[in-house]
Amino acid sequence: MTMTFTRSRATGIGFVAVLLWSLLALFTVGSAPTPPLLLNALCFAIGGTLGVIWTLRTGGLGMLRRVPLKVYVFGTIGLFGYHALYFSALRLAPPAQAGLIAYLWPLLIVLFSGLLPGERLRAGHFIGGLIGFGGAALIIQGGGSGFDTVALPGYLLALGCALFWSGYSVLSRRLGDVPTEAVAVFCLATAVLSAALHLVVEQTVWPQGVIGWGSTLALGLGPVGLAFYVWDIGVKQGDIQLLGVSSYAAPLLSTLVLVGVGIAAPSWTLGLAACLITGGAALAARASLKG
Repeated sequence: MTMTFTRSRATGIGFVAVLLWSLLALFTVGSAPTPPLLLNALCFAIGGTLGVIWTLRTGGLGMLRRVPLKVYVFGTIGLFGYHALYFSALRLAPPAQAGLIAYLWPLLIVLFSGLLPGERLRAGHFIGGLIGFGGAALIIQGGGSGFDTVALPGYLLALGCALFWSGYSVLSRRLGDVPTEAVAVFCLATAVLSAALHLVVEQTVWPQGVIGWGSTLALGLGPVGLAFYVWDIGVKQGDIQLLGVSSYAAPLLSTLVLVGVGIAAPSWTLGLAACLITGGAALAARASLKG
């Protein structure tokens, strides 16, 4: 039997994924020049194996046979689509900017979640989401320097990431009776699909050295591994609107990490954006707590 949690605890567990995803851009940059589909295959093979080990230890293997095929297809498309787009975006555009565009998904989750049965989009969610979006947009804009048109394909792929992940997360709520252990199958299927497509459309370039392999392993264990299992618990059993808006911490934390290691340059924009993102998340969180 899959584990059940209180609404507040499940929300906290889901937020662990946000912390792990704040390292996604850093490890993706570290894994270069491995092409996106090959990176997808490697990371999801690690993440899927992690899930299988957990499933075996909890005795949940039998539940997987009762999961409908359409659910496995849905989960595989969601994970494959988001990360193939994300890894491609960060190969074609500056990591900080592309990553922040991809992190429009928290705003979309909050807005889309208002369409779910039993959920209601309050004014605080909407206003808080817009404030957080303004903070993310400010960082993306680069304080007035504008977009690099050469990187436009990467920015468009990043926007696709936001649409993919917000749609996947919100629709997952309709699959609340599907055990979290099924995520292991999603991951392994994504690895197989990515490997097959890699052989057709990409040239094989393995991770380079300790940094390359270490970054790939870290991706598979954390942002492309454990994060999916805790996020699945959060969106199915927790407060999905609160999770969506609190996820604005991810672009801020991701940017701070990139600045800290010298991949992105610090600027005054970051300080103002931090206030907007934090303020927007706090406003939306207050709206959820009132509900």
